[in-house]
Amino acid sequence: MRNKRVKIKTRVAKIRKGRLKAAEPSVRGGTKDVGDASLISVLSDGQPRRDTHTGYGSRLNATKTEVFVPVLSADGETLMPTIPSRARRWTRTGKATPFWKKGIFCVRLNVKPSDNKKQSIVVGVDPGSKKEGFTVKSESHTYINIQTDAVTWVRDAVETRRNLRKTRRYRKTPCRKNRTNRSSGTLAPSTKARWQWKLRICNWLKSIFPVDCFVVEDIRAKTKKGQKRWNTSFSPLEAGKKWFYSELGKLCDAKLKQGYETKELRDIAGLKKTSKKMSNCFNAHCVDSWVLANSWIGGHIKPDNEAITLITPLQFHRRQLHVQNPAIGGVRRKYGGTTSLEFKRGSIVKHVWLGLCYVGGTSKNRISLHNIQTGERISRTTKPEECKFLTYNSWRLRRALKCVVPDA
Repeated sequence: MRNKRVKIKTRVAKIRKGRLKAAEPSVRGGTKDVGDASLISVLSDGQPRRDTHTGYGSRLNATKTEVFVPVLSADGETLMPTIPSRARRWTRTGKATPFWKKGIFCVRLNVKPSDNKKQSIVVGVDPGSKKEGFTVKSESHTYINIQTDAVTWVRDAVETRRNLRKTRRYRKTPCRKNRTNRSSGTLAPSTKARWQWKLRICNWLKSIFPVDCFVVEDIRAKTKKGQKRWNTSFSPLEAGKKWFYSELGKLCDAKLKQGYETKELRDIAGLKKTSKKMSNCFNAHCVDSWVLANSWIGGHIKPDNEAITLITPLQFHRRQLHVQNPAIGGVRRKYGGTTSLEFKRGSIVKHVWLGLCYVGGTSKNRISLHNIQTGERISRTTKPEECKFLTYNSWRLRRALKCVVPDA
């Protein structure tokens, strides 16, 4: 051990005298890159590193991660994002006011911006049945990669409601006759909920970034010739995506890319998509949204930001007069609703000793609190006066601190 320390001190002395050239650290700053590992500051998981690349040539091969803060003007106009240090300086001097927008930290300028020039920003969208990818990118930077969980519970909820209504018609009570289907020409509830969720994310990104265009992968379902039932089951997909494209075109321009075009772009960039679509990593879904955005705006050969933000929608149980099954004694308690005493469900509050939580259900003049990161219930007997309301939210947002790429 002593001989090893002597060798390290001798090497450091030679480097300082210029007799020995020190090895340049890699992009991620690993401890194996230089002789004296103690001279390198190791970043913790999820801690960003400032991107120091300047010029177009260096941006093409940049692999460092940079965090940006969305900026809005005093009248709500979206401006170009800034770096966190500048946002802190604006807040400290009173030039800007900080606020949260659906889990993303933003600043609102209190003065007229000196430079109102905007760069083109596009959003790449990779739709999916279980998880989806979104990437906000300009020619210079990749601002954010988002992986969301799709809304998948509406179909089961509609089926449960249908079964309960059928049982009521067979009881010996006055009831109406079964009416014909009045939903012709409209989207199915489960299909509409899926595509409305994608539109909500796009509206949210458009409200904090100056987005000029959406680039969407046009998904298509395979059909089997001669099998009517197989082909008919995919009609909601076609109807849903057409509705989504029409609504997305009202925000700004929307461009479509076919699935084989996305694969070609991925191969050109030398990127591989993992077969484990349920994993929380960049190569699961955001790799497609990134190549879609980069194909339209350009600026990079390799991804300059592979950090992802995970979003899970909150499932709210709507108001029901009674629960499905009666309790002991034949009495049914009330169930569901959008408010819990004086709070709207999903609201982010600050508890006295539990910290930041979001509001769930209510029972016996008490509310339940849930963990923002995991969604687990951490309390069910909380008094409303112990919580301070911060903002309303309809989804859980968290950052993937450590992205592990599974085997393809």
